[in-house]
Amino acid sequence: MSYQFSVADVGFLAAAAAEIAEVDRLPLTGASYLADVRTARGLLGDRAGAVLETVLLRRRAVSKVEDPGRWLFTDAALQQATPLLVARHRAARFAGRDVHDVTCSVGVDLAELAAVAGRCLGSDLDPVRLAMAAHNCPGVALARADALRPVSRGTAVFADPGRRDAAGRRRWRPADFAPPLDALTAAYPGRDLAVKCAPGIDLADVPWADEVEIVSLDGQVREACLWRGGLATARRRATVLRTEGPQWTITDGEPDDCPVRAPGAWIVDPDGAVVRAGLVRHYAARHRLGQLDERIAYLTGDTPPPGIRAFRVLEHGHYTEKALRAALRRLGIGRLEILVRGLDVDPNRLRPRLRLSGTAEASVVLTRVGRTPTAFLCRAERTS
Repeated sequence: MSYQFSVADVGFLAAAAAEIAEVDRLPLTGASYLADVRTARGLLGDRAGAVLETVLLRRRAVSKVEDPGRWLFTDAALQQATPLLVARHRAARFAGRDVHDVTCSVGVDLAELAAVAGRCLGSDLDPVRLAMAAHNCPGVALARADALRPVSRGTAVFADPGRRDAAGRRRWRPADFAPPLDALTAAYPGRDLAVKCAPGIDLADVPWADEVEIVSLDGQVREACLWRGGLATARRRATVLRTEGPQWTITDGEPDDCPVRAPGAWIVDPDGAVVRAGLVRHYAARHRLGQLDERIAYLTGDTPPPGIRAFRVLEHGHYTEKALRAALRRLGIGRLEILVRGLDVDPNRLRPRLRLSGTAEASVVLTRVGRTPTAFLCRAERTS
């Protein structure tokens, strides 16, 4: 169970740089943890728990904030905190606006909003998180307030409702969020609004959203952001962020004239943000690709988009396990990546039945072309 911070702990930690640095010298690994806890207790007495938890949380926070060594977190707040690149991308859409983060927690999103906004206010009901936000975001105006009882006027609003219960289990129904999503949006009528949600949210539950943006980071879909009012600029948007490399976005305002065509030299599996946003055809049209089947998200063409992991087709044909096993044996494939869409195939069950042997490596894309189960033996390559 994670340590439960008090407001007094926050006050101590804000002035305890030397004590925290001393504990941070300990390895705190599985093998050393009990001995390290005894050492920390010998140094700090009753304060050891707060300092140990802070050191461990800061070590986990490297993808969430710049300079995590100066931040204070709770475990639950860090779990829900937005990765830095995602928070920075979202904040950029508020540039120059007055903005109120009505669920500011410890201030991860608030810090990025404050860097670009005209004026910025953060509020939260939790006094511990609010005290941490005051430490983490010096100079930003803060208020203890219920997100459902507005304390600002005329600002754009950002919210990140809690999506875990007291036991840490995920909540999936918007009515179970804290605060409930419908009540949150109703509390700010006529206000420009952005709400961070899990990417699997059912869009039928959020008819008020003027734009749904799905965001991925380094190939993993991280969030849906629901935009309302003047903050919305499209109906659907996919944004692909990378720690290193190009970042880009695509919307439903772009053309979607994409043919169904015969397999080309490459298979392209669009980023998950593109698929979840329903923008596969728009992405294909942008890069002059075609669909293998109009109901399946795999694309094909003779020139793949730059900067992605694509699949160069070595051979393809009607899929049966027997035929695939024979082709893998003939090519000496001992390591195989299995991708499946449109077929009832479980890669984890299929793999042992293929009896792989050899030293070569390949990828196989199993899908349906029309009514025909089809296997594409490929070599995965990073395009330039």
